[in-house]
Amino acid sequence: MRPMPKPLVFAGLMTMLFLYVPIIILIGLSFNASTMGVAWKGFSVHWYQKLLADSSIIEATVNSLVIAGISTTCSLVLGLGAAMGLEKWRGRYSAWMNTLIVLPLVIPEILLGVALLMAFVLWHVPLGFGSIIIGHMVFNLPLVVVILRARLRKLDPAWEDAARDLGATSWQVLWHITLPMLRPAMVGAALLSFTVSLDDFVVTFFVAGPGATTLPLKVFSMIKTGMTPEVNALSAVMVVVSMVCVGLSWFFQQQAPSSVINNAQSS
Repeated sequence: MRPMPKPLVFAGLMTMLFLYVPIIILIGLSFNASTMGVAWKGFSVHWYQKLLADSSIIEATVNSLVIAGISTTCSLVLGLGAAMGLEKWRGRYSAWMNTLIVLPLVIPEILLGVALLMAFVLWHVPLGFGSIIIGHMVFNLPLVVVILRARLRKLDPAWEDAARDLGATSWQVLWHITLPMLRPAMVGAALLSFTVSLDDFVVTFFVAGPGATTLPLKVFSMIKTGMTPEVNALSAVMVVVSMVCVGLSWFFQQQAPSSVINNAQSS
């Protein structure tokens, strides 16, 4: 294996620094003992302790977790059916359906937020937790479909055909063969959807109602009074949680459904 050219190594390092140095600075300043945002006065965990004692932040955290959990669960259930249907359907308008299902991923978020707000007002849908969950499902559902369809295309159809030849019904094939093979992608899609929902600000800003404050909205309201180490601490927690969820999502998506194949061979 030939060594990588030094210019490419340098370009890669510069890219990583460009992406992650601001995040490292943010996390570092969250441990700043000073009351100012950037003036370093020593190491302290005071701002994290203050976060835990702030009832409004705890409430926003609970709201974000509940909204992300419900929107992720609903998107996963609907996305599983949509992914399997689109993957097996080869009808006249399948190409159009494939395009329309991923369109919310490329529409600017501010346009998506305005469109959802107008739809909710037109249909007299009250703004609050329900509207936020629906709004998050709009961009989570295509994400789940894309991830699950990518895994479906890698599955060997011979396993499903063999199960049917042995007398298994369609539901038995789905429950004992297809879903276990899809499990790593389902977990990865759920983690990624949960992360996107947890971090979303633009769509949530438009469709949130009174009392439905999420963590990104809370950070935005705190920034209005100036950047303090407490804002840095809250932002650092969100960044770390997001990176962990994305990393776990990638890990699960790389897992091959070997356990299902081994179980089938042993039986």
